[in-house]
Amino acid sequence: MTQDESNLNLLSIFHFVLGGLTALISCFPFIHLLFGVLMLTEQANAEEEIPAFVAWLFICIPATLILMGWALSICMIVAGLKLKKRKAYTFCVVIACIECLMMPFGTLLGVFTLIMLYKEPIKALFYPATPPPMVR
Repeated sequence: MTQDESNLNLLSIFHFVLGGLTALISCFPFIHLLFGVLMLTEQANAEEEIPAFVAWLFICIPATLILMGWALSICMIVAGLKLKKRKAYTFCVVIACIECLMMPFGTLLGVFTLIMLYKEPIKALFYPATPPPMVR
């Protein structure tokens, strides 16, 4: 195994770790989601009337954030798998660019992934030479 291959394997492990960490952090808005559900269900017992749209904001915005975070973490884990198998080069580059927006760990991982993916020997691992077609 060459140094480039071992670096790609290490990057794939870091993608798994950051994907899991992102999934965990994406669960924090569940607190706000719970508040929104409680606002809707406790309207009859409340002394002050809370507008229903406020409760729905406390439900819709956290639910959207949770789903987006989970989708991003799944994409990171899939990118880790693709890096390990040396497939889907463009997908890995796109996910690395998105990771650059996640300070500080995502930025480090995204930058190192982009540096590795733009090396010519690494591109050759993703796009192996195809054999010539069979002539009949």
